[in-house]
Amino acid sequence: MMRIPQTDRPALMKAFGNADLRGKTALLLATWFGTGAMPVTPGTFGTVASLPLILILNHATPLQKVSFLIVFIALAIWSSSLCARILGKKDPSEIVIDEVAGFLLTILFLPTSWTALLLAFVLFRIFDILKPFPIGALDRNIPGGTGIVVDDLLAGVYTYIGTRLLLILLNGN
Repeated sequence: MMRIPQTDRPALMKAFGNADLRGKTALLLATWFGTGAMPVTPGTFGTVASLPLILILNHATPLQKVSFLIVFIALAIWSSSLCARILGKKDPSEIVIDEVAGFLLTILFLPTSWTALLLAFVLFRIFDILKPFPIGALDRNIPGGTGIVVDDLLAGVYTYIGTRLLLILLNGN
């Protein structure tokens, strides 16, 4: 039976209270401004919480999107790594910036439509939860923040391909 991810909110709050400014910044970013503190399925909430950023980036040029994504991925790796150390866990469910990065990778180059957004959201959550090969292997074998983030980036690539194919089947674009 699949285990539903749950947040250890008291431990997160205690860690935040004890952290220095650098640690607080990492915790704030890694939990995507507290979204990772949702009591159940924080990854789903983290994905939803990426929508305002996606709407803002929808007005950027392709070069700006790629540049932003590269910087964001580096920030996600840094904050995830530090947050995991602070919380004393390999891949805490409270860290959701990896879902934000993976979903950004998926959605930034898809056509802007509610259909594309909904399809991408559902597929991303499926790939992120089920972790088909080699996503699961990456998640287990790459240490630190890189391991936390890279599996979601690959889930984002799978989602992009799947969403593109579904959009072609549904309406030819």
